[in-house]
Amino acid sequence: MAQPLRFRRSPDRWTADRVRSQIGRPLDENLGAIAGDPWFAPPPAYEARRFDMDDGSFALFCWTDDDADLPPGADGGPAGYWLGNTETPSELWRTDKYGFDEAPYPVSRWAQRELLAGLHDDEPWLADYPHVSWYFLPVFCSKDGAETSRAFFRDHAAGFPDATWEAGTGFVEETLRPGTLDDHREVMAGKLGTSASRDLVRMSAAIAEFTAARILTDAGYGVTPEIEVTTGHSLDFRATDPETGASHLVEVTRPQPTAGRSANDPVAAVRDTAETKTSGQLAAHAGGVTLFVDCSSFPADEWKAVREAEPAVRHKPAVVYRAEPDGSIEGYRKGSVPLDLSGVVDGVS
Repeated sequence: MAQPLRFRRSPDRWTADRVRSQIGRPLDENLGAIAGDPWFAPPPAYEARRFDMDDGSFALFCWTDDDADLPPGADGGPAGYWLGNTETPSELWRTDKYGFDEAPYPVSRWAQRELLAGLHDDEPWLADYPHVSWYFLPVFCSKDGAETSRAFFRDHAAGFPDATWEAGTGFVEETLRPGTLDDHREVMAGKLGTSASRDLVRMSAAIAEFTAARILTDAGYGVTPEIEVTTGHSLDFRATDPETGASHLVEVTRPQPTAGRSANDPVAAVRDTAETKTSGQLAAHAGGVTLFVDCSSFPADEWKAVREAEPAVRHKPAVVYRAEPDGSIEGYRKGSVPLDLSGVVDGVS
């Protein structure tokens, strides 16, 4: 599976002639490429070209004789930055890669303006969701995941059953609006996946992590994703109380509704999914983790059955809940949950 978009940095001196011969010409010969000025003015002290290929892919390249705002580990001097969802010219194969937050800010800002304009040309409906557009830009414009990731929001309401795409996308927009996960965009956005094959289970599981972060943030905790623990595993979040400094580990799982399972019992679906998590990753950790079981993929009737039964999930402490696109969240807990979620998850005090 390809990765989210990242910059390639060439620590060489570039000229317009070299760009034409070693980037533009190979692209044109292999894919049919139109080279031209970028849509937006390049960063100060940089020259830039945009390449649009016959197959719909694109690339951006900018270069300077003095790269003063260096990414981590890079040396100063001349440099060129490549970004694209197309084949990489051989002249750039052995170059280091950098995320949007690692590249020089003027370069990253310019490239993201280009990408956002192209995204909104292709998907005008996304223009009403600026935070979703920006946050998932490395995936929405990736080589293999562009179609599947956009369709997940447009055609599958971001994983919410019986919801419109406006409601589902709006929930994620509101989740991202506070900016609490901005510093973790490369890791978190990449969870949506960049595969050309549609995987609604994986994508819905990714949204479950954003929902968990929203719950923790709304409850007043600071959240840090991808916490490495001594067992060699990574747990989804550390939630920190800003007043006391006390922190708690949180792992998230998202059961699938019965329509996607061989069993037709939603209560069993909750138990089975939680058991898979607790018998593997959480068993190895030997306690100290709160399990979040996100049932937001369940339609209302299946969630009602779970809510009435309140099944155990073979792990304590645990919180089982279902989020609605309007932001309301209902659930129940098992065991003594060390997190105060009152006022955020209805039914959990």
